[in-house]
Amino acid sequence: MSEKFTILTVCTGNICRSPLGEQLLALGLANVPEVHVESAGTQALVGKGMTEQSQAIASSLGVAHPETHASRQVTEDILDQANLIFAMSREHRRAIVELNPRVSKRVFTIREFARLAQGTSAADLAAEFAPGPFGGGVDTSTIGRLKTAVAAASASRGMVPPPADPELDDVIDPYRQSQDVYNRSARELKPAVDATVQFLQTALTIEV
Repeated sequence: MSEKFTILTVCTGNICRSPLGEQLLALGLANVPEVHVESAGTQALVGKGMTEQSQAIASSLGVAHPETHASRQVTEDILDQANLIFAMSREHRRAIVELNPRVSKRVFTIREFARLAQGTSAADLAAEFAPGPFGGGVDTSTIGRLKTAVAAASASRGMVPPPADPELDDVIDPYRQSQDVYNRSARELKPAVDATVQFLQTALTIEV
């Protein structure tokens, strides 16, 4: 792991959903210099930019230069370097864990993570920073706090009820679809990004 807290977003081609998620997360966490956000694809169209529709949506949501994105293929090493991995669908999550089982506890679909985050209160997070029975608490540096937040979300997987429809943990793929589908995909992704950013920001501001 590097000295940055690395968030990785993953979809199929790395030209629609994952780069949009990457850019929105980077925007929402721009005030945290220790965070680095990047993206990759399970079947990447290597070197390609975001689709025009995704670029337009990114721009409308405040991203300054969406045209600078270049697709890349996800690898075992890229996954190893990531502290938090957001798949855009359950299919991508399965592919990620098959490629690198070591990351299973830190990979989520982004809508799944948002659901877990919303089910983890500030009090729950604060408890994670409490001293252990033999004294001493967890690492309260920025990176330490973020790692603790991810661990808390992972631990809540068995306690936060799953959605009635499993597809509600996925972000729909808009590639080669209509503008309406692109808009729907963004409507599914943006609230999940917002909930994620809020959760991580909360972890950084809890008094310990």
